[in-house]
Order: sequence, then C-alpha cells, then structure tokens
Amino acid sequence: MSGFKRHNFKKLKIWQMGLDIAKSVLELTDSFPITEKYGIKSQMDRCSISIPSNIAEGSSRTNKSFSHFIDIALGSSFELQTQLILANDRKYISDEALEILEIKLEEWQRATMVFQNTLNE
Repeated sequence: MSGFKRHNFKKLKIWQMGLDIAKSVLELTDSFPITEKYGIKSQMDRCSISIPSNIAEGSSRTNKSFSHFIDIALGSSFELQTQLILANDRKYISDEALEILEIKLEEWQRATMVFQNTLNE
C-alpha cells in the first residue's frame, strides 16, 4: 500500500459543505406534516445524511474506493434534488427554500466532482 493516503474527512471542504446541507434539510423537514414522517421526510433526511456520511466512510479507503463512495454521495445529492422539487410541489417548502438548497447542492456537486477528479489522477 505504498502511496496510500487517508484523508481527514473533517478537513475536507466537500464534507463540511455536505454536513451543512444535511443540517439544512433536517431543519427544513422538521416542519413537514406528521403524515410524511415515514414518507418524503424520511427519504429527504436519509439522503441528506448520506452525503457527508459517504464522504466520511470513503475517506479511510484507497482513492479508487473513496471515488466509489463519492459516487454514492453524488447519487444521493441528485436524489435529494428531486425530493426537494416534490416537497416544493406539495407546498411543504417554499420556492425560496428550494432555490437556496438547490444552489447549495449544485455548488457541492461541482466541488465534489473536482475533488473526485484529483483522486483519479
């Protein structure tokens, strides 16, 4: 395993950004109707938590494996975008909240893809 380098996930900008997204989503979904407890609220909470969690888990692996965990985190971010749009459509979140979170997600996705490319070099 020469050249193998573990990443300190807490120092990674993409983990910090992902954690911020998860916190924002968890706060937002707290106001969802109780009938959504096991529906879209649960889905959104799990997706948002998956983003920084997969970065943290992958950070202890080889770069190739870490890249796979980043792929999973990216998938969760696109899934979350879809759920945000549906929540907005159901009037669970405002247009403004949707826009703010979509901007955060898109910034995170760009930064994450750039970081992932450095792992594959």
